[in-house]
Amino acid sequence: MVMQRSRSILGLAAPPLEARHRPSGLNSRFNGSQLAFADYVALSRDMLRKAHSALGDTDLEKIVDGNAPFELKPPAGFPPGQNKIYQRGVLLTHGLSDSPYFMRYLAEFFQQNGFRVMAILLPGHGTQPGDLLDVKWQEWARAVAYGADRLAEVADEVYLGGYSAGGALSVYQSLRDNRVRGLFLFSPAFKVSPRAAYANMHKLYSWLIPSAKWVGIRPDKSLHKYESLSKNAAAQMHALTKKLNSLLREHEVSIPVFAAASEDDMTANTPATLEFMAHAHHSSSKLVLYTTDTGKLPPGIPAEKLEQVYSVVPEQNILSSAHTAVVLPPDDPHYGAAGDYSNSIHYYPDDMEKYDTCNNKPEEVLQGEITEANLKAGTLRRLMYNPNFAALKISMKRFIDNLP
Repeated sequence: MVMQRSRSILGLAAPPLEARHRPSGLNSRFNGSQLAFADYVALSRDMLRKAHSALGDTDLEKIVDGNAPFELKPPAGFPPGQNKIYQRGVLLTHGLSDSPYFMRYLAEFFQQNGFRVMAILLPGHGTQPGDLLDVKWQEWARAVAYGADRLAEVADEVYLGGYSAGGALSVYQSLRDNRVRGLFLFSPAFKVSPRAAYANMHKLYSWLIPSAKWVGIRPDKSLHKYESLSKNAAAQMHALTKKLNSLLREHEVSIPVFAAASEDDMTANTPATLEFMAHAHHSSSKLVLYTTDTGKLPPGIPAEKLEQVYSVVPEQNILSSAHTAVVLPPDDPHYGAAGDYSNSIHYYPDDMEKYDTCNNKPEEVLQGEITEANLKAGTLRRLMYNPNFAALKISMKRFIDNLP
C-alpha cells in the first residue's frame, strides 16, 4: 500500500504524457503590449491555429473561434462617450485552464447594454495544457493591464469582469488602476488550497519523472478548456492570490462590485468571497449567492447587498450550483443541458465505470458541485451551466442601471 501510494505521488501510476503535455513554445508569455486590440486578436488567432494544427486537431476553426480573444461593439442607439468614442467599456478575463469562450454570453449581455467589450486570452491558455508548465502569473497580469489600456483608449468608463482566476486578476488590476469604475466577478478565486504553495516542489525530481509536474493528466476532451492541470498552474494561482490578499489588506475597495458565486464552490474559497463582499462598501455593490439553504444568511453581508438563489433543480437532477456553473446558460451547445461535453474528470482514472456513465448515460447522472455529499448521492457530473442564467442577467441589468 505504501509503495502504491508513493508511485502515485511520483506520477508513476499516472496516464501517459502526450504532445499536448509539453509546451508549444508559442504561448508562455504575453507578447501583445504594443498592439492595437484588433491586431492582438489577429496575432492570437494565428498562434492558436498554429498550435492546434501542430497537434493535428480537427474542427480547427471552431477551436480557434472559441479560444481566441475577441471584441464587440454596442449596437446603435446608445449615447457616445463625452471624451472617448464610447461611454462604457468592459474587459473580460477567463479563468484558470479556461478560455474566452466562457466569457461569450456575458460579452453579449454587456454589448446589448451599451458596453464596448474586449475579452483577452491569458498566456498559457487556449493552446495545450503544457503551455501552463512555465507561465508566471505576472504574465496574466500583463495581459489584463494591456486590455485595460486598450479599453481606456476608447471608453470613458472602464469596468473589469472576470471569472475565477480572471476575477482575482480583475481585482488586482483595479487596485493598481484608478481608471477602473467597477467590477463584475463570477466565482472569483480569492483563495485556493494552501497545498498549491508547494506545487512546484516537483522540480526536485520531475526531470526524472515528467508526469510529476502534473496535478492531473486527463483526456482533455473539452474544446475550450484544459482538463489536465499542471502543478505550476496551481502554484501560480496561489502566488497570485497571496499577492492580491496582501494588497487587499492595505487598500479598501471603494468602487461598485457585482459578484456571483456558489456557496458550494469546491475550487474557489466561498468564505473569502463573502469576506471580500463584506468589505465592498459602495452602496451599489451586490452579491448573487447560489445556495442550497436560502434560510441561512451569510455573515457580514447586509441584506440589501445580497440576493440568494436556490440552486437545487430536481427536474434537471441538479443538486447544487458549482464553481463551473455560473457564466454559461443552459442552451450552450458544448457545456449546456444538452451539450456534447460532460465534466466527469473527478472520476478519471480511478473510477472509469462512473466516468463512462457520466459521459454516455446522462439519464443516470446527477449534476452539481463535486462536494462529498453530492458524490455520495450517486454518479455525479460537475455542473457546467447556470439554470438561472436569465435571472442573473436581470440582476446584472439592475446593478448597471444603479451605477453612479
